[in-house]
Amino acid sequence: MAEETDTGVSSRLERKALQKTKIMQRESERKIFRLVRRVLKKPEAERSVDEAAVLLLHKETVEELCKRQVRRNVLKRKQDEVFDDAEELKSKVRQLAVAVKQAKHLVVYTGAGISTAASIPDYRGPNGVWTQLQKGQTVSSSDLSKAEPTLTHMCIKMLHKEDLVKHVVSQNCDGLHLRSDLPRQALSELHGNMFIEVCTSCSPVREYVRLFDVTERTSLHRHGTGRRCSHCGGELRDTIVHFGERGTLEQPLNWKGAAEAAKMADVILCLGSSLKVLKKYACLWAMNRPASKRPKLYIVNLQWTPKDDLAVLKIHGKCDDVMSLLMDELNIQIPAYDRAKDPIFSLATPLQPEEVDSCTREVIAPPNGQEDCLPEPGEQTEGATAVQGGWFGRGYGKGRKKKKAA
Repeated sequence: MAEETDTGVSSRLERKALQKTKIMQRESERKIFRLVRRVLKKPEAERSVDEAAVLLLHKETVEELCKRQVRRNVLKRKQDEVFDDAEELKSKVRQLAVAVKQAKHLVVYTGAGISTAASIPDYRGPNGVWTQLQKGQTVSSSDLSKAEPTLTHMCIKMLHKEDLVKHVVSQNCDGLHLRSDLPRQALSELHGNMFIEVCTSCSPVREYVRLFDVTERTSLHRHGTGRRCSHCGGELRDTIVHFGERGTLEQPLNWKGAAEAAKMADVILCLGSSLKVLKKYACLWAMNRPASKRPKLYIVNLQWTPKDDLAVLKIHGKCDDVMSLLMDELNIQIPAYDRAKDPIFSLATPLQPEEVDSCTREVIAPPNGQEDCLPEPGEQTEGATAVQGGWFGRGYGKGRKKKKAA
């Protein structure tokens, strides 16, 4: 028995000694990294004999630090915004116009970059949400109900009306494609719509369109809005698909429409999307076809995207600028957004009397003569720009935690 006890004590002491050795080894490696990094920062001509000897002694560390610096430089270049000069931009847009005219089945993929003109921040631009979080900056939530369809939204709607665009696949949750009067059957909102809540207890799923952001109480894996279905009493939920989630709702996601459009597409135009998320959806890129038979790809973005090398043409310009030039080339007039024709007012379902206090978000003001559409939420803060909760406030929570833990 005593022998077993001695063996157990000896085993614990050995483990502790091994752990201590590993800790000391890691600390020694950190010191070497810090020393080599400090030496490498100096110009070669200013390094002392001892410092030069340090670099010779720790060649592997020098190589690793140099590799890391190369990776950082590449990442920085990918984050930089590049602008084509005026003449190059016009030349590229002329090429795009030819492709649009000749396309038999043109599909448009849109990202946050088409909504920045509506004062909705993007994610990976110089002032984007992810960029600010990586710098350790605080990003406040925003109530985006004041945003209206941009020139790009209205151009896309008009191109569909002219039968030049067959389908639009959007990553955006801001509802601006719907509000531009783009027909719903021609739209796939892959990550949801902030104005729509649904009852999944009803069959088929029952949809409620509201005049305010329905997501103030929702977040990752928590989609209940706090309101109830007027037909079955089931809890309503938002339609937002956060990072790490898989969207299963038929509408407004319309994955079926997106997949069918991609299958038929001969040209894909990507507007304002980093494509870092869309690239993961293989069904959108006809990956089951030989490379030579996949749709021709055109990209409009100021930054690098992972699909650049596959694109027939990459245009470095702001979406509104490019689309304005494109419409000129196509000789199509750009319609102005008309609030009186915004379909959200005819689609909207007013809140029940017992629900008037269930929302504090600002309501989209209807055109004159349609005041009955107002859901009359209880408390509203006029002109407030920073609010709690919501898809935009919660969608980057995971990234924020990672930054704190780093």
